Amino acid sequence: MLELRDIDFEVEGKRILRKITMKFEEGKKYSILGMNGAGKSTIAYVIMGLEGYKPTAGKIYLDGEDITDLPVSERAKRGITLLWQEPARFRGLTVKDYLTLGGKLNIRKDEIAQILELVGLSPLLYMNRTVDEGLSGGERKRIELASVLLLEPRYAILDEPDSGIDIMSLDMIKNVIDWISDHGGTPILITHREEVALETDESYLVCRGIILKRGKSKDLVEYYRTTCDKCDHINLPVEKVERK
Repeated sequence: MLELRDIDFEVEGKRILRKITMKFEEGKKYSILGMNGAGKSTIAYVIMGLEGYKPTAGKIYLDGEDITDLPVSERAKRGITLLWQEPARFRGLTVKDYLTLGGKLNIRKDEIAQILELVGLSPLLYMNRTVDEGLSGGERKRIELASVLLLEPRYAILDEPDSGIDIMSLDMIKNVIDWISDHGGTPILITHREEVALETDESYLVCRGIILKRGKSKDLVEYYRTTCDKCDHINLPVEKVERK
């Protein structure tokens, strides 16, 4: 189980997250739902342990082990991974080499082809294509998603997987989270879209850095649709960390 207990997070004295408590059990599909700026991505960055996103209070546990102070690399070794909302600007390698870490991962060509098809990219057209400025943002995001899937993580945090220049279809998102679950992983979707949250079993509804509700996704989506969409308050997002 991955668990957050009473997580607070501040930036320059501004409290962004307040008493965030979440549990993610293996065998289930989760979403963190909320309007833009509600603090959803910040929660993802805190779970992943990104630089500048250490909680100011509270603890994070994985299978009972306190991982609050562990760096990103150690959390990744334990099976936690993150698909960024904005795709990484990698370049120079072929898609095949990128997906296998330059051949260091022992992954068969047919497995790579299967994953590329899953994320909507033709293996014939993309396997040996160079990753450079010729790829669109949406193509880069799909390739990055393929790299996440090939790792078969225990916990896969997908930050707004449907955003991008050429957004993923709902059917594709469903296929991706089903694939993660079928391969022993627990998908955690960060989203503001009702239809995406409905593809999961359980949801947390976040607003202004607090958890408004938690429970079955269909119940939370109904509340979100009838209440949050009509609310006129403005969420104030934390400035995103810059990746190097």
